[in-house]
Amino acid sequence: MKNLVLPAEWHPQYAIQLTWPHAGTDWADSLEEVERCYTDLAIAIACREKLIVVCNDPRRVRNLFWEGVRVSGIAVGIHEPSFYALPSNDTWARDHGALTVFEKGKPLLYDFCFNGWGMKFAANHDNLITRNLYKAGAFPGYGYSNMNFFVFEGGSIESDGLGTLLTTETCLLSPNRNDSLSRSELEGCLKQFFGAERILWLKNGYLAGDDTDSHIDTLARFCSPDTIAYVKCTDPTDEHYEALRNMETELREFTQVSGEPYRLVPLPMPPALFDPGDGHRLPATYANFLIMNDAVLIPVYNCPTDDLAIEVLRPVFPDRELFPVDCSVLIRQHGSLHCVTMQYPAPVT
Repeated sequence: MKNLVLPAEWHPQYAIQLTWPHAGTDWADSLEEVERCYTDLAIAIACREKLIVVCNDPRRVRNLFWEGVRVSGIAVGIHEPSFYALPSNDTWARDHGALTVFEKGKPLLYDFCFNGWGMKFAANHDNLITRNLYKAGAFPGYGYSNMNFFVFEGGSIESDGLGTLLTTETCLLSPNRNDSLSRSELEGCLKQFFGAERILWLKNGYLAGDDTDSHIDTLARFCSPDTIAYVKCTDPTDEHYEALRNMETELREFTQVSGEPYRLVPLPMPPALFDPGDGHRLPATYANFLIMNDAVLIPVYNCPTDDLAIEVLRPVFPDRELFPVDCSVLIRQHGSLHCVTMQYPAPVT
């Protein structure tokens, strides 16, 4: 094994983290609805592996969870979640959660600085969650590294587990993240921190309503070392058409270490979804799926394209159950299923 590696998402997992919405977040006006979504998501996870829940009222959230289990009729196979009472600004665990590397085979939590996607939103509580979880014993057997000198979000990077990282220039080169670093210096940091041997940079990729400056996990995802699923727009009148067509061209030009092209899997775009309040377009995407130990949770939006997205991904993950989760409420705050979760890879045995 290499001395330092960022494992792929399909590496065997120890647990998945959720950070629960509450009345002090942007979910205040739709709290009951979003908590139903979170309860469904928590049950889908806890049926399959360990679940870590950050929340401001563990007793209440535990009751919501078990009431959801009772209503669902699931009788066996539920793992008892671990609930941690910690303050939070918001719910996007993908970006305030720790990224885990293996250092000489041992799991090490990287606690990067989270600054609200380039200081767009408050993140003072969210930025403390990882260290407080670690202090509370949420990650037995894991090491911890304070990386607060570097601004970084989990949704901004994809790893094939073999030394190749996929990311976007728009996000990582944002002036409100690590503005003192050039592209080459940032690339050096990624190689140093993650043991990467090469970085695949996308210059193109865009979703209306996206607050993250084009996180890769909304656009293109490693499904295996040789396969990338990506968002494809087929409507020339859609505002995304040119940027996503150019992104597709870039993906076709990327090659594996062997020199072979990647197997590219185009995902459909949902029909345009709009905020019910002010009418702006929402960044709905099927690329925001979560790979688990024996399943893939797929965001759906009550759209005609939902079934097609599932069928496109079915042959990509032949050994995993594909399980849809209604994320039509999540997307109103400009994120989806992958954005609200963070997986923690299991220690290598």
